[in-house]
Amino acid sequence: MSKKKKGFKHWIGKLHLWLGMASGLIVLILSVTGCIYVFSVEITEALRDDVMYVSEVKTEPIAVSKLWDDTQKKIGDQFKISSVKVSKDPQKTYIFGCYKGNEDGITYFGSIDYYKSIYVNPYSGEILKIYDEEMDFFNIVKFIHWSLLISGDIGQQIVGWSTFIFVIMLITGIILWWPKNKAARKQRFKFQWKKTTQWKRKNYDIHNIFGFYIATIAIIIAFTGMVWAFTWFQGLVYVVGSGTMTPPEIVEKKADKNLPKLLNAMETALEKTKIEYPDADAFSLAKPADSLANVNIYVQQNQNTYYVSHEMRFAQSGEILLNRSHSEKNFGEKLITANYDIHVGAILGIPGKIIAFIASFICGMLPVTGFLIWYGRTFKKSKAKK
Repeated sequence: MSKKKKGFKHWIGKLHLWLGMASGLIVLILSVTGCIYVFSVEITEALRDDVMYVSEVKTEPIAVSKLWDDTQKKIGDQFKISSVKVSKDPQKTYIFGCYKGNEDGITYFGSIDYYKSIYVNPYSGEILKIYDEEMDFFNIVKFIHWSLLISGDIGQQIVGWSTFIFVIMLITGIILWWPKNKAARKQRFKFQWKKTTQWKRKNYDIHNIFGFYIATIAIIIAFTGMVWAFTWFQGLVYVVGSGTMTPPEIVEKKADKNLPKLLNAMETALEKTKIEYPDADAFSLAKPADSLANVNIYVQQNQNTYYVSHEMRFAQSGEILLNRSHSEKNFGEKLITANYDIHVGAILGIPGKIIAFIASFICGMLPVTGFLIWYGRTFKKSKAKK
């Protein structure tokens, strides 16, 4: 008697199984860390609430350049301040950042010499708290999610290709799940647990039904993750969004060398930026490295999201060299800028984060329930042979 010819779904099933075995553990790690990280900002702000706000708001804060110099003197030469974040909220403290990387590091911890956040009262100059961000729980979780704590491209490539495989698994899973007829559709869109007490059947339903309903959101999360992992994928997203392979031409004005340099160049740049973007939530800037360097300011339009941002650049004379608002960006640029907020669901606010949390949780369940399906079938076959 001739053997029955194996069909398309058989080989799709084999592909689904093999890819699942190859990437399941990584997908589980990424899902769990993603799930944990979704509400990291809200939790961190709640834990740091006592140092994020000042007890008394005075008429004018200390000049940001003086505050920078005074804070640097207080912490000494061990850590060098690299940036400061100024909020539009007068009750909020200034956050000075100190960061120095190590290119020779193999792991996340080895690739950072120091990474500190210093919360300073802008009216008194008092240092309220210094946080070691390198050892912060959520930063460690983020870099497990980002590169499995492996520095360089290796960790990101592992994460990126595992994510790519996960997308293929979602597609093959839908093909395997897709019902053949109307009767099958009734069974596959909802749980049938009243008719069975078998854990294998319940596990099978969890894997298939939850996997189907979450597939679209999971693919969006996976694609946004791949934007960071692969330069070619980021380029593809840009081309699809902008309709061109040519990057935008950003015209920066040349500084007038005849204008005198200002002693308060940082303050002047900050005040002019606030006038340009009065509704912006926060402004991040750095002190000019030398007498020829510009003052660059990153403008964060909305609180705790980055998909709307602006950029300004000033000569030390206070002359505006560049003012590039969010509205000037093409759709490809906006898509790349919004990538993080889409990935964590922040682009839709708290409801979006809840959706991302649930999606990440279910994505973490898929390799576990899938393994149990495989184990149950393999064990059943072995038992039948005996």
